[in-house]
Amino acid sequence: MDVLMLSRIQYALTTVFHFFFVPVSIGLVLLVAIMETMYVITKKDQYKVMTKFWGKLFLINFAVGVVTGIFQEFQFGMNWSNYSRFVGDVFGAPLAVEALFAFFLESTFIGLWIFGWERLSAKVHLLCIWLVAFGTTLSAFWILTANSFMQHPVGFTINNGRAEMNDFFALITNGQVLVEFPHTVFGAFVTSAFLMAGISAYKMLRREDIEVFRKSFQIAIIVGIVSSLGVAFSGHSQAQYLVETQPMKMAAAEGVWNTTAEKAPWMLVGGIDTKMQQNTFEINFPLKGLLSYLSYGKFTGSVTGMKELQAQYEQKYGEGNYIPPVKTTFWSFRIMVASGMLMIALSAYGVYLMFRRKVEQAPKWYWYAMMYGIALPFIGNTSGWIMTEVGRQPWTVFGLMTTADSVSPSVSAGSVLFSTITFTLVYTVLGAITVILFVREIKKGPGDEHSHDDHSNDPFEMEELKHAIS
Repeated sequence: MDVLMLSRIQYALTTVFHFFFVPVSIGLVLLVAIMETMYVITKKDQYKVMTKFWGKLFLINFAVGVVTGIFQEFQFGMNWSNYSRFVGDVFGAPLAVEALFAFFLESTFIGLWIFGWERLSAKVHLLCIWLVAFGTTLSAFWILTANSFMQHPVGFTINNGRAEMNDFFALITNGQVLVEFPHTVFGAFVTSAFLMAGISAYKMLRREDIEVFRKSFQIAIIVGIVSSLGVAFSGHSQAQYLVETQPMKMAAAEGVWNTTAEKAPWMLVGGIDTKMQQNTFEINFPLKGLLSYLSYGKFTGSVTGMKELQAQYEQKYGEGNYIPPVKTTFWSFRIMVASGMLMIALSAYGVYLMFRRKVEQAPKWYWYAMMYGIALPFIGNTSGWIMTEVGRQPWTVFGLMTTADSVSPSVSAGSVLFSTITFTLVYTVLGAITVILFVREIKKGPGDEHSHDDHSNDPFEMEELKHAIS
């Protein structure tokens, strides 16, 4: 394999692995903040126990996520130096703000939150975790601002072969980030909600700490239904924006080779033949004009096909193949949608049980479905990113720079292969450590928090130490 292909593989590896942890951190800290808020309002120790238990899982995930992010940045500098030089002036501002303000905010207040139990007042301690939640969400905004420039470049001028930012306000109000940010953040919330609900389901099946995990499940399932619906509606807005700014990605995601009729049908599944540039079979949704509605918000309006767009792009950008890998884009989109629909269904049934006060009497199949359902948001997030990044090909920065032109000219295939193997080994170790720590804490449960709940964390107040001193 050449440098370009190996660099693509390494980018996919680091991005997908890093994005296992990011949404959990963004969403889990929100749920922890909600639980601590309930503790401060109600003064019930049960919410404090829940806050500490889920807070431990958040801290483990956050620590590993930071490490994986460092590896991702490293591969950008090593494998994509031409790309880094091209967008460096544009990316510098949002990434600097993210590091200096958002990451600084969350790191500082995480420390205060960890060591502030019993030392800070309850309200100040609560403020710390909400500032951490605000910082993680703000961090996502700045990262997505940079990513949105790759999807829809704005606020720049080309000078000396580089994109130089000339309008910071245009960059942070880019229409792409305005639709991508809510979709990604809702995706993060539903990820942590399903993680919490799935672990609670496991504990409910084992009849362990029923009160703690019943309440945890109820909080998670409410966040789950709200955020899964939020993902669906924000995804619809994103699709409509996609038709305007990246019609080729939209056409590939829908398997549309030729421009459709006015009432464009939505294809559930189909056989994609990329060599012949046609579909061997199509099973369409019975509602006519559904693709038109997904594209324009109304049941009429044709969707431009890939063949016509290819001809338009050749006229605009010169000769070349501007059609992305269609099968990957098409199926990753459907996997993402199917995951989202399943999450909505599972969340809705959980909310139904909660309002009927039948959570503890939920059928076993539902608890098992929620346990295995932990995988659904991770599958949805990963397939969504694959569609976003693969569907933009051959562009790294849409309309300005191709992926082939983005790779480092001086890095050899052997170097990229070596670093890819190294990253894989490191990620395997990190993944194993994360799973071991999670499983250990889940098996231990909140019982440890119960036993320590009435004691001070101050080591100088430990009875053993007092005896030793005396």
